[in-house]
Amino acid sequence: MKKLIVVLSLMLVATTVKAQIDAPQPSPSAKAMQTVGLTEVTLEYSRPAKRGRDIFGELVPFDKLWRTGANSNSMITFSDDVKFAGTDVEAGTYAVYTKPGKKEWTVMLYNDTSNWGNPRTWDEDKVVATATVETKKLKNEVESWTMAINEVSMEGAHLQMMWDETLVAVPFSVPTAAKTQASIDKVMAGPSADDYYSAATFYLDANKNLQQAHEWISEAVEARPEAYWMHRKKSLIEAKMGNKSAAIASAKTSLTLAEEAKNMDYVKLNTDSLKEWGVKM
Repeated sequence: MKKLIVVLSLMLVATTVKAQIDAPQPSPSAKAMQTVGLTEVTLEYSRPAKRGRDIFGELVPFDKLWRTGANSNSMITFSDDVKFAGTDVEAGTYAVYTKPGKKEWTVMLYNDTSNWGNPRTWDEDKVVATATVETKKLKNEVESWTMAINEVSMEGAHLQMMWDETLVAVPFSVPTAAKTQASIDKVMAGPSADDYYSAATFYLDANKNLQQAHEWISEAVEARPEAYWMHRKKSLIEAKMGNKSAAIASAKTSLTLAEEAKNMDYVKLNTDSLKEWGVKM
């Protein structure tokens, strides 16, 4: 009986240790994604609530470094290089730090996102962009700290931050025109060697029109004569078409280029095929 009581007690302790209470966080996390032109912008942050408190100048002191929210760093991610308030910023993820003031805020992008709140030691070299912007008074009070990408156009948007009666907005621009022009130039210039190679590979693997596949792979090797893998594909298409002499010639070219590139995998592949096609090595 005593052993049974001990076992039951241990089971109760184990169950108690494993049990966890699910409860809402006082500053729940938020994530917002917005496409600006052709650029993806993502915000990740926590949302403390006002709950009747005086915010700026009290809960959040003026002219002091602020984590810009609660809990871990508020972060912004750009999928392309952008201009943040006129400063060039590379694609990537950045912590957003601020120094709120009575009439204006300093907003900084910091390239170290590993901090929980403010860094122990502020490193000015990690600041990739700084913007000083005037505050605006909101018509309606905002209960929870809010970050958003608004005023969206093809060429840019505003990073907006709102709490209580305060609005701060930092403009940034995105490379829509440059990306669109690059896309136009690529399409108007016609398929690339890689496009021809991919199309020919699909036709070969799917056992579709081999004559068309051969035309495409010929375009590919003409555009990239150094590409031993493309010559290899050309030899396989020619072999499947029954043109052994052409396949041997293409495989020999691929073999030579692969040897020059020191790619022993392709050296072996071509050597094996040439032996299979009756070439003495």
